[in-house]
Amino acid sequence: MAITQKTTVPLKASATCPSHSKAEVSIRDLEFVIDEPTERGGTNLGPTPTDAAIAALVGCTNVIGNKCATKLGVDIGHLTIDATCQFDRRGVMLSEEIDLPFVKIALNITASGSATADELQLVAAEVAKYCPLSKLFRQAGTEIQENWQTA
Repeated sequence: MAITQKTTVPLKASATCPSHSKAEVSIRDLEFVIDEPTERGGTNLGPTPTDAAIAALVGCTNVIGNKCATKLGVDIGHLTIDATCQFDRRGVMLSEEIDLPFVKIALNITASGSATADELQLVAAEVAKYCPLSKLFRQAGTEIQENWQTA
C-alpha cells in the first residue's frame, strides 16, 4: 500500500517576547532568538527579523538546490551561499510606508561538486520554480539575482 503525502501542512511558531526587540521563538523542538543589535536597543542574541528572512532564503536555496540536483542527477557537492540585500529601511524607521522593503537580493552560490556550468543552470532554473522563499520574495516584487558557479 502506497503512502500518500499531505500536500498542505500547518507550520507553527510561538514566541515569548520579554522586551521590545527580543523574541524567544519555538518551532517544533527548536528554540532560537530573533533580536535587534545593541545599537538599536536589543541584546544582539540573534538575527533581526529581516536578517532571518534573508537567512531563510539562503537555507531554502540550499535545501531545494540539493533536492533539485538529486532529481536531475547533477553533482553539486556542498554549496557555499553568500547573500547581499538592498533593503529599504524607511518602513522599519516608521518614516514612510514601503511596498517593497527587500528591493534586490544577490545570491552567489558556489558548488563544490563536479557539475558543469550548464548543469548548474538547470539546477538554478528548478530552484526558481520550487524554492518557497525565492517565490515569496519574487512575487512580492524583489529582484533576485543568482550567480551559480563551480568552486
